[in-house]
Amino acid sequence: MIASKKSNRTRLLFSYLLLIAVMVIIIYPLLWTIGASFNPGNSLVSTKMIPDNPTLFHYKRLFAGESSLQYVTWYLNSMKVSLFTMLGTLICVSFTAYAFSRFRFKGRKNGLILFLLLQMIPQFSALIALYVLAQMLGMMNNHWLLIMLYIGGQIPMNTYLMKGYFDSIPFELDESARIDGAGNTRIFWQILLPLARPMLAVVAMNSFTGPLGDFILSSTILRSPETYTLPLGLYDLVNQKQGASYTTFAAGAILISIPVAIAFLLLQKHFVSGLTSGGTKG
Repeated sequence: MIASKKSNRTRLLFSYLLLIAVMVIIIYPLLWTIGASFNPGNSLVSTKMIPDNPTLFHYKRLFAGESSLQYVTWYLNSMKVSLFTMLGTLICVSFTAYAFSRFRFKGRKNGLILFLLLQMIPQFSALIALYVLAQMLGMMNNHWLLIMLYIGGQIPMNTYLMKGYFDSIPFELDESARIDGAGNTRIFWQILLPLARPMLAVVAMNSFTGPLGDFILSSTILRSPETYTLPLGLYDLVNQKQGASYTTFAAGAILISIPVAIAFLLLQKHFVSGLTSGGTKG
């Protein structure tokens, strides 16, 4: 009995130490970024986590309207791309997952295997093809092409998650609704989607945050400063050989987290059940 209690305490202590280590790894860089955003000057060499003379200069500079710093434009571009990517992904994934979950058709198994294979291919492996496609369509510097590419990239993985959740919803509900005269469309909109809100929240969060942190694909399609999203615009701040401003970059990076935090707070109550239920069935 005593040995068992000691073993439990040891495991509990190890768990707490592991959690503390993970928290430090996550929070420490964030604290440095916040501190850098309030430090005077442009260099990171003289910055401190807790600045001696904190200033809001870098935040004010972001909204000052400098010709070389179109932060508000970049911010709005990112919100546009992320929101429409989220909406498009939710619509496409919902229909696709419903079809794979509730219908049996020729090519269904091969389609699921194809989705699985598509998840294994790195995004950057198709950059040349996507660049040529954008040139052929005359859609360079076009946000809508970028949105469609993001949606296409989000479909395979999220379809698997959504399908797993739909599979966990009893088929008896569909049969009962059909007895009452409901068709497939009504079953989808009025029965399955309301029950799948937890997984819809997970898909929405995945598809919203993805474009906010993407640099590779957006830098391939967007070449004009007025069409930049936040990752591209902020990269320019630290890519200049002369006049690079790491502290202004830190301030801009902190402001990116605001819409992500708002989205998380709005959807957090659905996350746990959505993440745990999505993988129950294949």
